[in-house]
Amino acid sequence: MPKPAVVSVFGVAPLRIGGTETFARELSIQLAVAGRQSVLCFLSKPTEQVERFLKLPNITIEVLPNSDAFSLAATQNLAEILKRYEPEILHLHFVGFLGVYPWLAHFRSVRKVYFTDHTSRPAGHQIKRAPFWKRLLARGINQQLTKVICVSEYGYRCITGLGLLPNDRFELIYNGVDLTRVHPDPILNIAFRRRYSIPTERAIVLQVSWIIPEKGIPELLQAARQVLSKTNKVQFVLVGEGAYREQYMKAAQELGLGDHITWTGMVQDPFGEGVYDAADIVCQLSHWEEVFGWMIAEAMAYQKPIVATRVGGIPELVRDSVSGFLVEREDVRAAAEKIILLSEKPELRREMGLAGSQITNEKFALKQNVTQLLGLYDLK
Repeated sequence: MPKPAVVSVFGVAPLRIGGTETFARELSIQLAVAGRQSVLCFLSKPTEQVERFLKLPNITIEVLPNSDAFSLAATQNLAEILKRYEPEILHLHFVGFLGVYPWLAHFRSVRKVYFTDHTSRPAGHQIKRAPFWKRLLARGINQQLTKVICVSEYGYRCITGLGLLPNDRFELIYNGVDLTRVHPDPILNIAFRRRYSIPTERAIVLQVSWIIPEKGIPELLQAARQVLSKTNKVQFVLVGEGAYREQYMKAAQELGLGDHITWTGMVQDPFGEGVYDAADIVCQLSHWEEVFGWMIAEAMAYQKPIVATRVGGIPELVRDSVSGFLVEREDVRAAAEKIILLSEKPELRREMGLAGSQITNEKFALKQNVTQLLGLYDLK
């Protein structure tokens, strides 16, 4: 007789071992202890490295294209998956808040349906109650949702402020970092620098993100120019891919950043490939209201000081002047000043890095946060 199952739908492509993939693995580990099969649905087949990472006895991977947007084909495919596995629980991630999946689960006799809100809001987003007709419609559409999981207090305030569901249907469970994978290694630091020809005397200022405007890449480039006008002992490293990469690489050339900037492209396993081991300072100069900041939490776990914008949920991670520095959105000068300060003061970097690591252990440890989620699942 097959084990009871939990089906998790992730409206993302599993291209790297990042926050989503480590969450899926830890969830599956804890579901195995509870005697459950874990069915993970992604937009596409995982890369070979991600597939190896997710290879556990109780995991089954399904490909569910177009699940991140309304699609008749995706709905039909999910219906087949629910029929095949007869899960107790359906958990939705990175799909629309208003959709047919909860009702589909209801008609397939799924006992509970959860939705996690991973949505970052536009810059300057104002929290306000939705019009009555929208609230009425949303309550009808989402009647079958058991709980909505919010990954930060900021996200909780945003979604509860709309008034789309009763407040007792929302729970705050932070995203987390798999601390069992955090093993600072000076050898990985050396290997990373060699791979990208970064001189040992240069402090590495790192940003890990999609290469898009919302992540503040233009401001980071402007800050880099100001930093390099004061010191040549800094290297800016941008890890990630995105539609604007070529445009920003050209902009970096025009700004005269020369060989003081490195574009790595997508790194499939930042932990395993020494991305954070090599970093001295980690930046996240986002424009939009980040609902969480997974890469910030990862960097803090590696005891790295942060320079980030005071937007969205980022202040819940970074304690200003304790684990890093917060600057206002688009304040290039302030960002540059903080980067220079940290580049010149290794002892301050160590102090802030240790403070950040402690915060991560207390609030953003993946194992304890997934345990909290399984408590909500209430598996018998």
